[in-house]
Amino acid sequence: MSLSVPRRRRPAALSQPPSDGTPRQQGLASRATRGATRTVRDATLAAQDILGGAARAVATPTGLLGAAVEAAWVTTHLALYPWGLVGRHGTESHLGYRVEHLPPIQRGLVISDVEAAGTPILLVHGMVDNRSIFTLLRLGLRRRGFGRVTTMNYSPFTADVRVAAAQLAEEVEALVAETGYERIHVVGHSMGGLIARYYVTRLGGDQRVHTLVTLGTPHQGTYTAYGWHNRLTRQLRPGSGLMRELDQPVHDCRTRFVVYWSDLDQMVFPQRNAALDHPDLSVRNIDLHGVGHMSLPILGSVVHGISSTLAHLDSEGHTLTPGVTELRPKL
Repeated sequence: MSLSVPRRRRPAALSQPPSDGTPRQQGLASRATRGATRTVRDATLAAQDILGGAARAVATPTGLLGAAVEAAWVTTHLALYPWGLVGRHGTESHLGYRVEHLPPIQRGLVISDVEAAGTPILLVHGMVDNRSIFTLLRLGLRRRGFGRVTTMNYSPFTADVRVAAAQLAEEVEALVAETGYERIHVVGHSMGGLIARYYVTRLGGDQRVHTLVTLGTPHQGTYTAYGWHNRLTRQLRPGSGLMRELDQPVHDCRTRFVVYWSDLDQMVFPQRNAALDHPDLSVRNIDLHGVGHMSLPILGSVVHGISSTLAHLDSEGHTLTPGVTELRPKL
C-alpha cells in the first residue's frame, strides 16, 4: 500500500506593484501624449501668429488711426443707439423725376440709370445692435444717388440665425411688394451678413437678392464666440452645426457676394475668418488694413466701393464697364 505525501503549499505571492500595461499600450499612450502636446503647441503658435499679425496691424500708422476712429465711432454709436430702436424702417423717399436739386454725383447715377438708382438696398445690422450702425452708410448711399435705402431691425434677444433669416425673408418680400422690384441688394454688418447669407443660400433668397455685401461677417466662425455661452454664440463658433450647414453645396446661386474684412477686426478672430470661400458662390473678397469692426460701415472707401458695385452689375453679378443693373420692376 502506498502512502501519499501531502504537498506543501507554496507561499502566497508577494504583492506586486500594478502594471502600467503592455509595452504596446505604453507606446500608444506615449504617442497620444506626444500628439496632444504637438496639438497644443501648434494651436499656441497659431494663436501667437494671429495675435502677432493683429499687433503688427495696430502698430502701423494706419492701424493707430483706425483704432482711434473705431473708439470715436463706438462712442458716437452708443449715443445714437437709442434712436435706432424707434421709428420705422428708415426707408428713404423715392426719387422723383426732377434732378436739378441733386448734387452732381447723385444726378449722374440717376441720369445714367434710373433703375439702378431706384433698386432697393436693405441694410441688416449685427448682434445686439440696431439700424443706428448704418447712419452714415445710409447717408453716403443717398448722396451717391440711391433713392431706396431701407434698414431692418431684429430683436437684440435673437437666439438663432435661422430664425432671423426667416424674418429677413419676410422683410424682403414686403419690400419687393412695396417697391415693385423683383430683386434687391442687401448689405449686412457682422452677424447681419451671416443672417443674409443663410437666407440667400439656404432659404432660396438668391431669387430676391441681386448682390449681398457683408462687412466684418464671421463666415467661418469666430473664437470670440467662446467668450459667452448661449445658443446664438454656439452657432457663431468655428465648426458649429450652422457653419457646417452653410458650407454645404449651393447649386445655381444667382446672388453675387462682395465681402469686406479687416486685419484689425477685434470681433472676428482670426480676422481671416471674415473672408468667404465657397466653391459654389461668386465671391469677391476685399481685405482692408487698420479698420475696426464697428468702423467698417462708415469708412469712405467702403461706402464708395459699395456704391460702385451696386451701380455697375448686370443681372448675373458681373462687373460691366460701363454697366447697369438689369432688375425688372414688377408691372
